[in-house]
Amino acid sequence: MTVLRQVETATQPTVPEATVVPQRPTGPSAQRRRRIGGVRRTDLFAIAGAIAAGSATTGVLWTQLGPFTGLLGYVVVTWLVTVLCYAVLVSLDESRAAMRDRISAFVVHSLAAVLIAVLVFVIFYTFSRGWRAMVHLNFYTQDLRTTLATDPLTKGGVLHAVIGTLIELGIALGIAVPLGLIAAIYLHEVPGRFSRFVRTVVEAMTALPDIIAGLFIYATLILIFHLGPSGFAAAVALAVTILPIIIRTADVVLRLVPGSLKEASLALGASRWRTTWHVLLPTARSGLATAVILGAARAIGETAPVLLTAGVTGYRNLDPMHGSMMSLPLLAFTQVQSPEKNEIARGFGTASVLLILVLLLFIVARVIGGRGPGELTARGRRARAAASRRDQRRMAQRHTTPAVFAPLPVPSQEETGP
Repeated sequence: MTVLRQVETATQPTVPEATVVPQRPTGPSAQRRRRIGGVRRTDLFAIAGAIAAGSATTGVLWTQLGPFTGLLGYVVVTWLVTVLCYAVLVSLDESRAAMRDRISAFVVHSLAAVLIAVLVFVIFYTFSRGWRAMVHLNFYTQDLRTTLATDPLTKGGVLHAVIGTLIELGIALGIAVPLGLIAAIYLHEVPGRFSRFVRTVVEAMTALPDIIAGLFIYATLILIFHLGPSGFAAAVALAVTILPIIIRTADVVLRLVPGSLKEASLALGASRWRTTWHVLLPTARSGLATAVILGAARAIGETAPVLLTAGVTGYRNLDPMHGSMMSLPLLAFTQVQSPEKNEIARGFGTASVLLILVLLLFIVARVIGGRGPGELTARGRRARAAASRRDQRRMAQRHTTPAVFAPLPVPSQEETGP
């Protein structure tokens, strides 16, 4: 009987178990939005507590426990103690990975805040000290030809320094921009041992002190060729200073151009020169303009090369090849060393004008460099649309106009033979 039951059980078909499907909501379920950024309330409490603990601890060290003095040391020690206290507070309710992330973010943001505070302090201090001279119109329309150190601020100005700065900057850019762009194109398009050597030299020149460029031009143009202190010598020194900056920035910008554009141009039969001129440079136009403007902003604020090569003068000189030529950095450097209050005010006013010019250059660089490689301006988009419409009309005219073929000449009997 047991054997028969086992045989019957084996011959019966196996019935699969029923699958249970969980019930789903009939309507859309409300999902809770997850915040991936922002500052939480606990973070604010931790930051405030860390700052309070750091300030109190450093205050006790500076006034009660140790013989410490100095504002700079107090700020540095307060920052270190604040970071330590913040790490302790975060570690109480966060994991190790989250603690590292929050400490890193706190360090980066606090250092950025310190740098911004220093920048604001420098700008505010410069403008506050030079405001007494900047409020007068003659400060922008006169030079210092007949102005003495004891004269009031209603006499004399910085017009000669502004003109000298613009002349020197124009000559320096005229020398450095072509050489810098050609060198950047060479480094990008011609790889090899010599290009690696040139890149090494450019990087070494970037770290070179600016006064070395002034000494080099002073030893060559002034001492050897007897040119004398002039605006041209100062412009050449500035060109040597900004040349590696333009080369490195332009090289980085050219590397951002997609390689598929060059490959497509070469595949269509264009030469390397035509590819560089019609594809590579137009695509990187905004970045190259940014490199040039950054070099100009660097050159406009240099003092050491100009101090050795341009000379000091109080009158306007429009000839860069003969005579001394004053610039804004050099004028500010010479005037703030005077013991007279009016001269110091003129020096800080000159520095304020220089800051305004540099700020304008960086704004222009930001506007031009805000577009990515290949992104056209509004004028460029209009020109491209007009060219597309012309191509469309030409193609439509080609399709509507019937093709006229010239009849083939009938061969004569002499040509065909008997």
